[in-house]
Amino acid sequence: MLTCPSWLRVQLDQALLACGWQEPAFAARAELLAAQLKVPVVQVVSLQDLPFAYLLLCDASGLALQMCGKKPPGPVRADFVSGAVAHRRQFGGGQGQMIAKACGIAKGIRPSVADVTAGLGRDAFVLASLGCQVQMVERSALVHLLLDDGLVRAAEHPDLQNIIARMALVHSDALDWLGHQARLPASERPQVVYLDPMFPHREKAALVKKEMLLFRDLVGDDADADGLLDAALAIAQCRVVVKRPRKAPCLMEHEPAYRLEGKSSRYDIYSLKKLF
Repeated sequence: MLTCPSWLRVQLDQALLACGWQEPAFAARAELLAAQLKVPVVQVVSLQDLPFAYLLLCDASGLALQMCGKKPPGPVRADFVSGAVAHRRQFGGGQGQMIAKACGIAKGIRPSVADVTAGLGRDAFVLASLGCQVQMVERSALVHLLLDDGLVRAAEHPDLQNIIARMALVHSDALDWLGHQARLPASERPQVVYLDPMFPHREKAALVKKEMLLFRDLVGDDADADGLLDAALAIAQCRVVVKRPRKAPCLMEHEPAYRLEGKSSRYDIYSLKKLF
């Protein structure tokens, strides 16, 4: 059974989160998840009338994180089957994408990758769709549930089964997981460690996507991001890749070997040795 993390216990006092269901067929699952996360469970009639900021909703489409209140935005799911992720898989540019170049994907080279800040798994899915074995690490119990639910649903689709089979998920703090990797033989460690830490919120910054707003409220920023870089460099066989907002400082003010820049984000690449 999952334990309730400290951040969730604190924010539960502020009536931040509950598990919910609208159709009786999903009541049992909502009750089970509520017990695991140690949050209330409610039957949902109107999102506007709920005394919570967010709802982990169980419905026919799986799990969703839903904002409550008057005219809330739509739900956030880990969705690998439809929408932007499916479009990117089919039309995203293959190994010509910046993330593929940053991770060293090339003809005959498909490195093993550890995405230790997995989030909703979109970058991990792109790398797996290009042929990489990807280990995903997610520290938040709530986000881990969303991601696991998305993987289970995607594995039911025949055209995605090979991709999902290349994706493994573990619920762990990234620093703890990296520390465990340091005790393994070098040959068993990932060739590439991928970091996409949550960037600290700035009041004057442009509005971010709704899922980022949800994550900042429920999970918080990655205050340990600088420490992650050192830990990742200690265990990666070949390189560490850090995704950053384009104008953000480097982690630990540690300049990368080189970087790839897009319109709003960039990839800092810390090379250790040639990929094989």
